[in-house]
Amino acid sequence: MKRLFVLLLLLCAVMVSKGQTQPYGQIDIADLKLTACDFEKDANALVLFDKTEVIATSDVTTITRHRRVKILNDKALNQADVVIEYTSKDHFEKITDMQAQTLYLDNGVIKTIPVDKSLIYKQISDKATKTLKFSFPAVRTGAVVEYTYTRTIDFPGAVPNWNIQENLPVRYSTFDLKISTGFSYKIIPRVYSEYDKNVKEAIRGGLGDSTGAHYFWAVKNTESFRDEPYTTIPEDNIQNTRFFLLQTPYADMKLWPTPHTWPLVVDLLLRDDNLIEDLKRSLKDDYNILPAVKQLKTDDEKIRLMFNMIKNNVKWNKRYHWITYDVKSAWQKKEGHSAEINLMLYDFLRMAGIKCNLVYISTRSHGRVDVDLPNMNDFNTMVLSVTTSAKKNYILDATSPYNTYDSVPFKLLNCYSLTLNVDTKKYDLKLLKDENPVKKAVFINAQIKPDGKLEGTAHISSFGCIKTEKLQDYTDMGEIKYKEKFGSGDNNLKILSLQRENMEADSLPLIESAEFRLDLSGSDERYIYVTPTLFTSFNKNPFLSEKRQADIDFGIQGSYSIKSLYKVPAGYKIDALPQGVSMAMPDKSIAFKRIVSEQDGQILIRFNIDFARSLFSVDEYPSIRDFYKKMFEMLNEQIVLKKS
Repeated sequence: MKRLFVLLLLLCAVMVSKGQTQPYGQIDIADLKLTACDFEKDANALVLFDKTEVIATSDVTTITRHRRVKILNDKALNQADVVIEYTSKDHFEKITDMQAQTLYLDNGVIKTIPVDKSLIYKQISDKATKTLKFSFPAVRTGAVVEYTYTRTIDFPGAVPNWNIQENLPVRYSTFDLKISTGFSYKIIPRVYSEYDKNVKEAIRGGLGDSTGAHYFWAVKNTESFRDEPYTTIPEDNIQNTRFFLLQTPYADMKLWPTPHTWPLVVDLLLRDDNLIEDLKRSLKDDYNILPAVKQLKTDDEKIRLMFNMIKNNVKWNKRYHWITYDVKSAWQKKEGHSAEINLMLYDFLRMAGIKCNLVYISTRSHGRVDVDLPNMNDFNTMVLSVTTSAKKNYILDATSPYNTYDSVPFKLLNCYSLTLNVDTKKYDLKLLKDENPVKKAVFINAQIKPDGKLEGTAHISSFGCIKTEKLQDYTDMGEIKYKEKFGSGDNNLKILSLQRENMEADSLPLIESAEFRLDLSGSDERYIYVTPTLFTSFNKNPFLSEKRQADIDFGIQGSYSIKSLYKVPAGYKIDALPQGVSMAMPDKSIAFKRIVSEQDGQILIRFNIDFARSLFSVDEYPSIRDFYKKMFEMLNEQIVLKKS
């Protein structure tokens, strides 16, 4: 019966996809002569086609991928490097039948150079995954790179997402899905383009009975997804179709009953033997932390001590996981992934008598959780939540040495979280926000020089997750590159010195003090021009495009205070000065205020920018764009001094 089903599927594939894309190795010479992309003029490369075939039987799922990319100019030569990741643990997935080649024209003749299979490398990524890597030979402008492979998943009914859109324009994309009887899915399309083909039909056996279902979709001329300011990862926003397995033909396969619900997910989670064991474990107190905790009076003091003990003594291996394997072993090594480290903290909090909850979350870099599709695999890490006896709520993530117990890391903000109380077995699913809006304050004290220079000091105070991000940037970039970013990359600005305070003080803001010198552009012998937005993140309007593809996600909500004091040089007088002004979005979600005063040869300008919301839908973009246009016109209004 299975053999008959597969034969019927192959017949369906031939009938539906005939003539849409060339078989492997065969190419239209017009594609090799192609020099520009007709529907996206600035494209560096073009996906000629991306074809995916999926056969989901009662034993395994087989996925065949065939992809062909045209290199339009030298900026796209990175398309020569391919990395394919798959789950290798317990042979869950296998990659076979890999073929890859470069095609190009040589004096009007099609030449092909296959990838040497001995140069296709398999590397271990972690305990559960491997990557397959290779590079195409002889890649040049005008060449076409092509590869095909088969992925076999040892799980019945597993269907991957169909990503129609990517960072390159796609001329043609197809998804050919055949599933055997007994499997049912919730299919969720996010497709804005018109379908070139949209087929749904039954697969019939020899007696006319249904042996499965066949779907075939094709979309053509899909524009690339552009990197836009203040957005999450492309997977949250690109055109795609997701498949959520609701039911299988196996009565004893209780993981996917109909309907699939969050209570069921939580129930399965609470019956996980590894988790149950880790939640009851008493780790060895290698640092004598528990006796020290007993001497402290408040929950805040106890939480701070244990949080800092874990984050400072256990190394994070830079891997995210929501499920644990062996917390005891990780503690002995003083190294582990995110769930292991935070469960270490859970154990010490429990031993100290402080109850906390598990929080499963998908970080900003991992992608958005679809709350209508209950699935633990949408999460990628575990953190903790705790409520003190004084009713203070904290989110604890001890992975980074720069995280603090009393602020939510930026990577977790505006991400859906599943909070689980293991004692009551109750859960809460919500968008994670910081209850304490963050603040950043900038104070500039500078003297305008007659030679068109600005010299002075800057003091910047950063609170909450802004502080955390700055500390991480300093470590990642090093002092030289950090200074460049500190000065907003302005080549006319020289940071003469930079001092930092309160790096390790959890409850205090990071204070950065700099001496600087700035060459004021546009100044001449008669006029000096000063733009009063120095050392802020408001130097360039991020919302200039007329249209936008993705929602706006600022991550944080809070306030920015920018105060600048300028001393006018002798021999000059004020020719033009910005005026005080105030404006706000209709719903008060963003407010802007400017206060200006002048006395005794000194000019004081103060900006206040407040964000009461951090998320805006793409439909709100026109109003955001209009507000930012007006705000940046005001921010960029200059002080103009004229020689007396």
